[in-house]
Amino acid sequence: MDRLLVTLWFLVALSLQGADKNIVFFITDDQSPTMGCYGDTAAVTPNMDRLAADGTLFRYAFCTTASCSASRSVVLTGLHNHRNGHYGHLHSYHKFSSFPWVKTLPVMLEQLGYRTARIGKHHNGPEEIYHFQEKLKGSSRSPVEMANNCEAFITGDDKKPFFLYFATSDPHRGGGKAQELEHKPDRFGNKPNKGAFPGVKEVFYDPAKVNVPHFLPDTPTCRAELAQYYQSVSRIDQGLGRLIEILKKNGQWENTLVVFTSDHGMAFPGGKTTVYEGGLHVPFIVRNPAQPKRGNVNNAMVSFVDIVPTLLDYAGGLDPKTGTAKPEVATMPAGRRTKKGPYSFHGRSFLPILAEQNPKGWDTIYASHTFHEIQMYYPMRVVRDRKYKLIWNIAHPLPYPFASDLWAAPTWQAQFTKGMDAMYGKRTVRDYIHRPKFELYDISADPHETKNLAVDPKHAKVLEEYKAKIRKFQVDTRDPWEMKWRYE
Repeated sequence: MDRLLVTLWFLVALSLQGADKNIVFFITDDQSPTMGCYGDTAAVTPNMDRLAADGTLFRYAFCTTASCSASRSVVLTGLHNHRNGHYGHLHSYHKFSSFPWVKTLPVMLEQLGYRTARIGKHHNGPEEIYHFQEKLKGSSRSPVEMANNCEAFITGDDKKPFFLYFATSDPHRGGGKAQELEHKPDRFGNKPNKGAFPGVKEVFYDPAKVNVPHFLPDTPTCRAELAQYYQSVSRIDQGLGRLIEILKKNGQWENTLVVFTSDHGMAFPGGKTTVYEGGLHVPFIVRNPAQPKRGNVNNAMVSFVDIVPTLLDYAGGLDPKTGTAKPEVATMPAGRRTKKGPYSFHGRSFLPILAEQNPKGWDTIYASHTFHEIQMYYPMRVVRDRKYKLIWNIAHPLPYPFASDLWAAPTWQAQFTKGMDAMYGKRTVRDYIHRPKFELYDISADPHETKNLAVDPKHAKVLEEYKAKIRKFQVDTRDPWEMKWRYE
C-alpha cells in the first residue's frame, strides 16, 4: 500500500512539472491551535478544518520565539532571530531589523522566477532584505476583504508561479489602558454590531462555553476575553475560506501549496512572549496538491526554521544533498554584502515527510527569545524533545517583563491585583514574575510545566545533559548570548 501511495504521488508530481507551483503562506497573529481540527470543541473554524482534511496537520509545530517581529523574521529567513539580527520588534523606537547579508524567502523565490506579494501585517525589515514585488492593500482586521484584494494578483500573470504572503492582524488584541472588559468591546479588534467587516458574518461566543487553556485562570473575566479571541479566530476562518474560493474559481487550487499557521500563541500572559507551551505551540497545516494521502496527522516536531527550506524545496531552489540554497538563489543582489560559503539554514525541509505520521529523526526543537518590545530584555534559550524541556532564563534576576498589551489585559490585572499568591493558571503571580535560572520539565509526564525538576538532585545529570544541548545549539547557530556561559 505504501509503495502504491509513493507511486501515485510520483505520477501526480510528474504531471505537475509543467504547471505552476504556487505558494500561499497564510499567517495569523497570536493564535494558538484554537481550531476544531485540533480538538477544540468550541471553535467554529470550518475552513481551517477542511484545509486540514485536505492536507497534513502537524500536531507538534513550534515557533522559535513568541514575539511578532522576531518570529516572522524566522519564518522568512530560516534562521533563528539571534542569528538573523531581528532580536525584537521593527516598528517605531524598537528598531530591530535583520543583518545586510540575510536572504529571505520572497527574494529567493523571485530569483527562481516567482511573482511575490504580501498583504496585511509585515513587521520585518529592512525593506530591501524582506522585499516583495507587490504590497497589496486591505485592512488586516478584515480577512475576507484581504482575500478579495488578492484576486487580481493571483490572476495577474499565468506565465509565472506566485508566492502570496497573507498575514492577518487577528486575533492580536487591541491596545489601550487596562480597564473593565465591558468598556473595551474591541479589545480583540471585534465590534459589537454584526457585519462590522465586509463579507464577514461575525460568530459570537458564549463565554461559558469557551475552552480555557491550562495556563490561564478559569474566571469570568478570562472567559469574556476568550470569547472575543474566539470571535477573531472565526473571522480569520472566513478569510481563509474566501481565499480558497478564489484559488478554485481561477483554476489555481490544484497547483498551489498552502501553509496555514500563526506567528505564536495567543495574546495572554502565559502565551505570547513566553517560551512555555502556550507561547511556542502553534497551529500548522500544509496542503500540498501533489500529495495523494490527505487528512494526514503528522507527529513530527517541526519548527519555524524549517519553513524556508521546505518552501524552497517545493519551488526547486534547495539542494537536496546539502539542504542549502542552490547557487542561483543564494547569490546576493548587486550592492549587498555576500555571505561566505553555501547559504544554509538552521532548519530542514519537511516536504519529504508530509505524508508520514511518525517520521524518524523529528524529535527535538529549539527556541530563542531575547526581546519583544525594546524595554523587554529577557533572553531565554530552550531545548525541547519528547521527554524533557529545559528553559535557560539568562537574565533571571530581573522580573519577567510584560508586553504593554498583555500587562493591560483584564485577565492578568484581575489576578495581579489579588496579590502575589493569587493563582494565574498553574502558577502563582509571584512565580510567573520571578523565574529561576533554569526550568526543567518532564514534558511527557508534565505537559502543563508545573514541576521544575532543575532543583531536584535526582535530575542533576539530566539538567547538565540538557544544558550542554542548549550550549551546543548556541555554538552551532552562532548565538551571541552563548558567551554568557563563560563569564556569568
